[in-house]
Amino acid sequence: MKQGICTFIGFFLAVISYGQTLQSYLEEAEINNPEIQAFEIKYNISREKSKQADALPNMELSAGVFVSEPETRTGPQKARFSVRQMLPWFGTLTAREGYANALAEVDYLDMVIVKRKLRLSIAQSYYSLYANQEIQEVLERNIQLLRTYEKLALTAVEVGNASAVDVLKLQIRQNELQAQSDILKQEFQSQTSHFNTLLNRDTGLGITLADTLEIGMDVEIEGGTLDVHPELEKYDKLYESVVQSEVLNQKETQPGIGFGLDYIPVAERTDMDFDDNGKDVVMPMVSFSIPVFNSKYKSRSVENELRQEELNAQKINRRNVLESALNTAVHSREAARIRFETQQQNLGQARDAEEILIKNYETGTINFNDVLDIQEMQLKFEIQRISAVENYYAQMAIINYLTNG
Repeated sequence: MKQGICTFIGFFLAVISYGQTLQSYLEEAEINNPEIQAFEIKYNISREKSKQADALPNMELSAGVFVSEPETRTGPQKARFSVRQMLPWFGTLTAREGYANALAEVDYLDMVIVKRKLRLSIAQSYYSLYANQEIQEVLERNIQLLRTYEKLALTAVEVGNASAVDVLKLQIRQNELQAQSDILKQEFQSQTSHFNTLLNRDTGLGITLADTLEIGMDVEIEGGTLDVHPELEKYDKLYESVVQSEVLNQKETQPGIGFGLDYIPVAERTDMDFDDNGKDVVMPMVSFSIPVFNSKYKSRSVENELRQEELNAQKINRRNVLESALNTAVHSREAARIRFETQQQNLGQARDAEEILIKNYETGTINFNDVLDIQEMQLKFEIQRISAVENYYAQMAIINYLTNG
């Protein structure tokens, strides 16, 4: 658990240091995203249902008038009024409330899971936008560099140290890089639209991205951090809801008790006079509702047992999936670090080679084919370095999703 917290803190500090806007985007998305709003409403509905669970059955009121008035010793009965209230067996209302609360907890975890997945999607989209922007800047710098080389080549052609073919090759290379840059700009607009859609806002709004992202110190991850993941907690809550369902099922096998009162107004007899003449009838009543045919309750108990076994199997399977995803993300993060460090080293050596070529130009022996080769290598190394940074942070987002309890 401590390792999971440390991982989250390290990742959070990286976001704060290099991309303060990402956290604000995450908060904005949680407020505005319609999917989260729908799950919040669903959870609120479940909470309201739990408040209804302990309600008593409706009180029964009835009234009737005798068409043919029964004649009794004290006088003819004129009408009949009844009131009755059924009560479930002791503890039944508490069991119903417990079952409803357990279902509400499941809906709450559904909401938490959706929020986590949304944060993951936004973070990965953000890092993809960052990489796109960085590569565009790299391409622009390389285009400007090629234009400088083109001027050098033109000068070399004039003095006979280069051919016009060298100039054309440099121009063709510029055209290729410009095309790549234009394509990336189109992709950036599409990615921006998708990012804004996640935030449920105007797709044309601009996005503020981090100036730079650095690869920091990794924190070891322990598999135990998965224990607090809401996707696994959800199975625990589902299991608890089945337990509460069985408690309720056992309570419903008990009889229900009803209390009531009948009131019958009686008219006075006119043919004689005595003490109880016309005395109304008041009759308290007790009734029982007995579930004699209880095969459905037995079947429901078997169903609950099978459901518990199913949930245990599903939880084990889901844990295996999450653990595999966590291991993959950790190893992919380390691979991204290795690629980043390798490309950093390659890029430094390529720049050294570039300096040597420039010094050769000062002596009039520059080879523009070598210039193109070195420029292409530098561009490849820079793009791979940016992709490594993007992948590193994307994997950190996955790790954060899986381990941040």
